[in-house]
Amino acid sequence: MHFDLVITGGTVVDGTGKPGVRADVGINGKTIDSIGELSDATAERVIDATGLIVSPGFIDVHAHSDGALLVDGQHANGIRQGITTEIIAPDGLTLAPLSAENYPMYRHYLSGILGLPSENLDMSSIEASRANYHQKTSCNVATFAGHGPIRLEAVGFEDVPLTGAALDRARGVLREALEQGACGFATGLSYYPQSFSTTDELIELCKVVAEFDRPLSIHLRNHNVDRSPQGGGVAEAIEVGRQSGVKVHFEHYRTQPGSAGDVATILEPIDRAKAEGIDITLETYPYPVGSSFPQAFFPSWMHEGGPEKFIERLADRSIRGQVIEEMKAVMYGRPAGNVWTWIGPGGDESMVGMLFDDAAGLDGDDLGEMVCDMMVATSLACGFRGAPPHSTRVWRQVEEDVMELLARPDYMVGSDAIPVGQLPHPRAYGCFPRVVGRLRRRYGYPLEQVVQRVTQNPAQRFGLQGRDVLEAGNFADIVVFDAEHITDRSSFEDPAVFPEGIPHVIVNGRVAVDNERLTGVLAGEAVP
Repeated sequence: MHFDLVITGGTVVDGTGKPGVRADVGINGKTIDSIGELSDATAERVIDATGLIVSPGFIDVHAHSDGALLVDGQHANGIRQGITTEIIAPDGLTLAPLSAENYPMYRHYLSGILGLPSENLDMSSIEASRANYHQKTSCNVATFAGHGPIRLEAVGFEDVPLTGAALDRARGVLREALEQGACGFATGLSYYPQSFSTTDELIELCKVVAEFDRPLSIHLRNHNVDRSPQGGGVAEAIEVGRQSGVKVHFEHYRTQPGSAGDVATILEPIDRAKAEGIDITLETYPYPVGSSFPQAFFPSWMHEGGPEKFIERLADRSIRGQVIEEMKAVMYGRPAGNVWTWIGPGGDESMVGMLFDDAAGLDGDDLGEMVCDMMVATSLACGFRGAPPHSTRVWRQVEEDVMELLARPDYMVGSDAIPVGQLPHPRAYGCFPRVVGRLRRRYGYPLEQVVQRVTQNPAQRFGLQGRDVLEAGNFADIVVFDAEHITDRSSFEDPAVFPEGIPHVIVNGRVAVDNERLTGVLAGEAVP
């Protein structure tokens, strides 16, 4: 037998949850040809995996890499982690499907989280968007149909209800996106224009999604909670699933520093709904704090009309006091205790890495004044993350909770990576090796179980056929790693550091990482 590539001597952990077995893997073209004893085979290239694990490529179900992949398809921060497929457009924050008029406008609005890809891209449909990634990236790229663009195409950046003809337009855009390969529908109800919606709107849109047997991926509501009879949160998401019949996927659902150790409480409504028959899966990431862009701090009326109107209101001193008072409301998320990760052109880059509280103190400004001024100076091109808890015990309890959640068969991993800025959240460089390596070893979870959660679970949930397990006929998306040494090296103070213990990554049969070095190969495809 002759192969393009043979991986010899490794322990194959195939993604099903079964214990690993010693086997060779033979690859021809994009697919796995044979798994077994291949010592007599010849090959164009042989990778010696003696003492190493050979597993399916990791699948990231929540990556804000929409813009980063367009700027640099090599995407080192993701592929070096062993991520062979990223699902973009979580939270409904994405760049397609958008008309030639709406694309530059929403690109501007989302610059604090997605960066600034080219202004001249065709993002008019999911089909057009997929073409911008296909064979132009190191990893495969799947995409949700995003609630934000769908609403913009239906009614613009306006706080108006989706009913009648407007709802019909939105349903039509959503249906077309699903027909063209979107792997589900995503919304984030801390963000805009998504949060202009009502629960009824979500139910009507999700009836279309249910027709395609694809999931709703939801970031729970904490803005405009009065538009949900359930008051937003878990109860609203469950009601959408109940009334529409859609499968529900909960984004970044885990304990927080304030609830560390109380896994039972957060799971109680989930398990009650599952017992009722609602189809639910969930994701998590292994860090005690998150990251976002500062539009999330502001009340609903600030967002109407889009980014230019938003900046105009930020700069208006006659309403600045009102804006700052409303920012302090709990439902919007208080700015205090956060850290600047990215300050774009026009802003004071010396504040990168500073707590908002400290940055405000430099000039004696109110914290809210500092945030508003920064957003005006950078034209919204700025981002932040939370500051991790001072208590190592609390931090470790959150990590222990994450691994307890991942022991459940309905969980998977979404990094929530935002790979832009001078000092990004470390999850953009270290999420998967932290789970598969450091935390798996610390808390003693079986390797085959953890691998299943980051391969087969997401592939099956989001319809990534042929990318779930290692078997003949499936795509050759493969990670070769050292189970005892795989670990993250990215930290909050030094985040842009690659992991170790992942010498080889193969995407569609081609080597993307070779001996922990990028090859420059861009074999990623738009999937499924």
